[in-house]
Amino acid sequence: MRRLVRNWNCLSLLNANSGQRVVRHASVQQKTDSKENGAGEADKNGFGAKHCMSLVEKYDYENYLCTLLLPRELRRAAFALRAFNVEVSRSVSGHQIEPQIAKLRLKFWHDSIDKCFESDSKRSYVEDQPVLRELKHTVGSRKLNKVYLRRLVTARERPPNHGFETIRELEEYAEQTFSSLLLLLLEVGGVRDLQVDHAASHLGKAQGIATLLRAIPLTGRQQAVCVPLEVLVRHGVSQERIIRGRSDDKGVEECIFEVASAANNHLKLARQQHEQMSPQVRKIFLSAVATDAYLERLRRANFLLTHKSCVGRDSMLPARLFWKSLLNRY
Repeated sequence: MRRLVRNWNCLSLLNANSGQRVVRHASVQQKTDSKENGAGEADKNGFGAKHCMSLVEKYDYENYLCTLLLPRELRRAAFALRAFNVEVSRSVSGHQIEPQIAKLRLKFWHDSIDKCFESDSKRSYVEDQPVLRELKHTVGSRKLNKVYLRRLVTARERPPNHGFETIRELEEYAEQTFSSLLLLLLEVGGVRDLQVDHAASHLGKAQGIATLLRAIPLTGRQQAVCVPLEVLVRHGVSQERIIRGRSDDKGVEECIFEVASAANNHLKLARQQHEQMSPQVRKIFLSAVATDAYLERLRRANFLLTHKSCVGRDSMLPARLFWKSLLNRY
């Protein structure tokens, strides 16, 4: 069933962006387009859209599901932005990546943003990189703020072994990464509203903090834990104890509770203005459903990050997202 949905959305993206007739098989499309004028560009666009979808599905599955539920006219641009965010994040992830290599990769993506905003970027490497080609198309068809795109890159310049000093510093990092992406999605939808931006800021902070908590059991000692130093000192807990995550360690439980509470507070603030949000904004904010579900599972597990219910995918998330989408709620 999921494969059918994915194939249907791939075809939808192709039809919406190339203006061509509906095709049944990609192989037939390639042979046909090769004989038509301008077909090479259509093939490129189609491949780029599918490539972005595949990237998001593999590395950001929850947001992949949320993006599938967006209105059809927003889907291609949303996948381009999320795929760009995935690529930037992958540039600095992994324990085998040297700091200097990570810097060079981030420099590449940072410079690529400027290339995508240039009118003559077709002469550059942008056309050869499918994610950048899709980002270039999005920039050309939507009015996006370059500052938000740059934040996605500059926020990742933080060394992985450098922990957070305070809760506020953790919130600022989450805002630069996750909130910036939500603000870009709002711009794709043509939403210009300070109240909505304020809600997106809180939702991004909640989603970012929850995501960093989920990453602790996966990254282990490869990078500093996201629990701020002030929280660790307050409860007399070391980073090593956080990584070990023993079920009988009450100090660790208190630390995770405090950080998770900060995420939950931001989630509540993002939902305060729910009734004033347009249906389109509520669709964009569907990521709140996954964040809320994880925080609830964490609470039921007594804030044990390594509990089986808190590790891995939520099997009920697709149904939960679809139901919330039908109810037009986030």
